[in-house]
Amino acid sequence: MPASLPAFTAEEFERALAARSPEPLSPATVLALYQHYQELARWNRTLSLVGPGTADEVISRHYGEALAALPLLPTRAREAVDIGSGAGFPGIVLAAARPGLQVTLCEARERKWSFLAAAARRASLPCRCLNARVNLPLPTGLPEAIDLVTARAVRLEPEVLGSLASRLTPGGRVLLWVGEETPDLPPNLTPDRELPLAGSARRRILGLRRTESSSETG
Repeated sequence: MPASLPAFTAEEFERALAARSPEPLSPATVLALYQHYQELARWNRTLSLVGPGTADEVISRHYGEALAALPLLPTRAREAVDIGSGAGFPGIVLAAARPGLQVTLCEARERKWSFLAAAARRASLPCRCLNARVNLPLPTGLPEAIDLVTARAVRLEPEVLGSLASRLTPGGRVLLWVGEETPDLPPNLTPDRELPLAGSARRRILGLRRTESSSETG
């Protein structure tokens, strides 16, 4: 069942974000995220983008867990792909926090894809919204060279991860929001960093790099 999200003033929303962000957020970033939240609250009345189980902790559980990835983003990342974007976590959040990052939001479900396009417009974020399932072969519309791949709400098979990894630029990274168990990985990806998620003993962000033998840098 769709759930109503809490009503926040702009000031309340800004304070809640600041308490959960690993770095200071610019006024432009906060405004974009507040616009996203307002659109999310409007759509969530009829489309279950955020379920009732996490509606009351939407900032800590969803915005906070997306912002938690900021220390893991490659410094010079310019091209990102967010897989299974759903409500826009983490893709829209990262696009707002990193204005120089071009984010392609991939969502297979048409109504959620429609929401992403509407939310990106309202937040004035130049995200590409791709209505496609990321499987093999990789869908048309994905960048050929990718600096960052994120996946929070979907499990990717090793073969799909391997194909995405083959498009990673030198220094590029894949970020997976996972539990205690590390997923099966292809031979061209290896863990290099991870961050625990606040409020959970098991959930974490797992950072992956191309294995040295697969890297263009050798």
